[in-house]
Amino acid sequence: MALPLVDTASPIVEFNEKVPLVGPAEISVNPVVKSAEFAYNRTNLVQISSDGVQRAAKHIHGMLLAESYTPRTWRTQPLHLIPTEPHHPDEPWNRSVLNWIFLISALNFSFWSEREGRNDRYGVEWQRSWTSQERTVHTGYWSLVAALNRALQDDAIPITDPQFYASETLCPDSVIESTFRPAAQCAEGIPLLRERIAVMREVGDVLCRNFNGSFHGLLEEFQRRHNGDGTALDLVEMVIEYFPSFRDEHQVEGRKVCIWKRAQILVADTWAAFYPASPDDPHPLFPGPRGAQIHQLTMFADYRVPQILHHLKILSGTYLPSGCMEELSLRAASIVAVERVRDAMIDMNLEGSLGERVSSVVIDFFLWDLAKRVERGEEKLEGIETEAVVPAHRTRSIWY
Repeated sequence: MALPLVDTASPIVEFNEKVPLVGPAEISVNPVVKSAEFAYNRTNLVQISSDGVQRAAKHIHGMLLAESYTPRTWRTQPLHLIPTEPHHPDEPWNRSVLNWIFLISALNFSFWSEREGRNDRYGVEWQRSWTSQERTVHTGYWSLVAALNRALQDDAIPITDPQFYASETLCPDSVIESTFRPAAQCAEGIPLLRERIAVMREVGDVLCRNFNGSFHGLLEEFQRRHNGDGTALDLVEMVIEYFPSFRDEHQVEGRKVCIWKRAQILVADTWAAFYPASPDDPHPLFPGPRGAQIHQLTMFADYRVPQILHHLKILSGTYLPSGCMEELSLRAASIVAVERVRDAMIDMNLEGSLGERVSSVVIDFFLWDLAKRVERGEEKLEGIETEAVVPAHRTRSIWY
């Protein structure tokens, strides 16, 4: 059964209402893990190399150590808004950071261009970082981040405030279109602009109707619902429950397959942004006895991480046109592969040297950064056998 896609010629996607989820007894195991294993085994179109998993586990572990790569690495990205520490729930800046993370995650999809590698592809001109006045053109995912940052700082538009972007009166479509205006040399606009506007209206409306118009309000209700002991997976489940545009779910042989890329990355980015300076300190947003239990989340199945997994000789298979079962197989295999890399690190007793329980989230963060460096020619993997870098598969979709 073909994966439902959204392309620039499609009508605006319509979102369904809130749906009930599995009962509490079932949510200790991430449905993404179970359904990805099912889709991987049933489609049998992409293969995972056991030897590749073992080699990559050792190599990735070594690189994580060498680069001192931790959840706090999130705070070193030059375009990220950084929360103040120590965190206080009434701090206005940190509430703004939460809204910023939420909107970026809501719009974190479909950045590839047919003009890849050319200076006329879609990009956004803005500062190199929050602390630099030097201008540059940001492309890919960073074009989204730069566009929102530019609106906030240069245009004085509260574009990340749900109460603003939910309102067609306060924030007409023309304001959103201007927010994503391309750099002067670009021959194309941001992909799926109409779909992005529809997503902004949907998520803004849900936040305003249910959570006092903010992601902070959602987090307050989340912890109230879980008596102060909610985990990362609990929060993912709640996002899926309330926000149809985060509901990245498909069908294989009549069975629902959950991928949940953007819901998981929303929670993972929130976790990383507010990760305490010491891993021994409680996480301010997951303060209960169970903590975040971030290890229950998977990698985020997009088009960049599968590319680096192929380069590392973990995945093999044919890259075929989008909208087919092969695409779902590739996404499912990527989730399973990273779970196996994590499990291999645990089996080899490597995780203790990282200072905490290893998670697929941090492995994904690292692999995504690595894939971008390899793509730009800034890094060549040494000490491990690799395949030639192949083009990433391309799908026009709101899911990734």
